[in-house]
Amino acid sequence: MKNLGILLSGRGSNFEAIAKNVTAGKIPDARIVVVISNNSNAGGLETARRMGLTALAIPSKGKAREEHDHEVVATLKEYKVDLICLAGYMRLLSPWFVQQFPQKILNIHPSLLPAFPGLEAQEQAFAYGVKVSGCTVHFVDEELDHGAIIVQKVVSVLDSDDEHTLAERILEQEHIAYSEAINIVVQGKYKIIGRKFLRS
Repeated sequence: MKNLGILLSGRGSNFEAIAKNVTAGKIPDARIVVVISNNSNAGGLETARRMGLTALAIPSKGKAREEHDHEVVATLKEYKVDLICLAGYMRLLSPWFVQQFPQKILNIHPSLLPAFPGLEAQEQAFAYGVKVSGCTVHFVDEELDHGAIIVQKVVSVLDSDDEHTLAERILEQEHIAYSEAINIVVQGKYKIIGRKFLRS
């Protein structure tokens, strides 16, 4: 059984989808042991508490990045977290943080990476006029939206779409993709060669 730690900053809809799938037995080899937010008012913390999970606020405001990262890492280690899932965590992790958990941090991004990294990816894709977009679950490394890709889901961009309807349909696929990726990683039947994530 692998211990999952969730980091979030907002309402945490991806966290909620993961938690429901854990409860429903769709991620049978994992359990969520702690949910952490850098924002004391994050809706995701309230959701976690309602679900009976340990939910902690470790505020980042007014703290140096290094100081905050050390506090979060200490807490993750205290709860013996095996795999960290970023679910709308609006802070860049320092290289030191990433090095504490090599190939043990997952992130979901609302585009088909390497296209449209960074913030407001759906808006970037819509403005660019792409015909397909989607989402990517990847390992986190020291660079932004860069680590080895585990799962991608494709979403067609419809002529009737605006950036909001596109974002909603991408989010639906995010909820599916993240649990799929967690299952793959938790089972450990993969290897990474260069940038390639290969299932074994």
